[in-house]
Amino acid sequence: MKKIEQFNKRRDRKAEHINFYMESEHENNALFEDIYLEHNALPELNFDEINTKSTFLDKDVDFPIMINAITGGTDFSWEINRQLSHIALEFNIPIAVGSQTIALYNKESRESYEVVREIVKEGIVIANLSSMATIEEVKIAIDMLEADAIQLHLNVAQELIMTEGDRNFKGVLNNIEYIIKNVDIPVIVKEVGFGISKDVAKRLYDIGVSYIDISGTGGTNFIEIEGRRRKDRDFTDLYSWGIPTALSLIQCVNLNKNLNIIASGGIKNSQDIVKSLCIGAHIVGISGEILRKLLDGGYDLAYKYVEELTYKLKILMLLLGKKNIEDLKTTRYKIIGELKELV
Repeated sequence: MKKIEQFNKRRDRKAEHINFYMESEHENNALFEDIYLEHNALPELNFDEINTKSTFLDKDVDFPIMINAITGGTDFSWEINRQLSHIALEFNIPIAVGSQTIALYNKESRESYEVVREIVKEGIVIANLSSMATIEEVKIAIDMLEADAIQLHLNVAQELIMTEGDRNFKGVLNNIEYIIKNVDIPVIVKEVGFGISKDVAKRLYDIGVSYIDISGTGGTNFIEIEGRRRKDRDFTDLYSWGIPTALSLIQCVNLNKNLNIIASGGIKNSQDIVKSLCIGAHIVGISGEILRKLLDGGYDLAYKYVEELTYKLKILMLLLGKKNIEDLKTTRYKIIGELKELV
């Protein structure tokens, strides 16, 4: 009976997360407008020669973009994941599912996750669990998707706002290290929207983490989402908490050449993608913006959004005089405004 109650609560919470995300109003600034890229009036390139292909998790992708963790575990999650999976397949880009905790002990909810692998087939599918998950739970989540990697999410800020959230975060680093040593696929440590500092990135790298998703402020705000779920306290003064994505990215990319940084958090357009890659991101994750397009206008609007992202990516690469993604990552940029002060 207790497990059924826990399942129902998690299922209801996932539905509330989607609803409150669509109603969210506070916008933090990812600070990408403070990255200046210089126009190249003589690129000496043919548009048809622009190559956006890249490699991620030892597989080829057509664009350095991934559909980041969103949802799973419910009927409406099944439909969201089904449609997003078709987009991932069409554009040959990676896709990550939302937290699979709900599916660990309720087999009926697994279909909303398994549908991703069924559609994406040989493409990149990434599992997702809490960084405090046990190794047994991690292996179940991986097997569920035949996953190419697993995201272990850090969501301290979110948990602290949730009435039913965790309050004890001791031992997280040791648990991540143990998981890394006992799985045979890459582990991606992922924030959920409040950024990764250079110090945290170093501590993670020192225990063997080679992929970090910084997920800075500027995108989905779980303090606001969880705050809206509560009626007993007002958390509006905390809505601005976190590290802007551009700042987090700059702090982390040069830590070690073997550390692969995934830029996410407020990535909304092709300029954000290009700037992230120029700073040094390995790949760029989008979740909230594509979810909003999907829920507002269905599959066609979400598909058009991704298609325009990829087309404008090629335009910007030509305007910078960069023929491929590796060349793009050598682009010089300047930091201005508030971001310069923070750096």
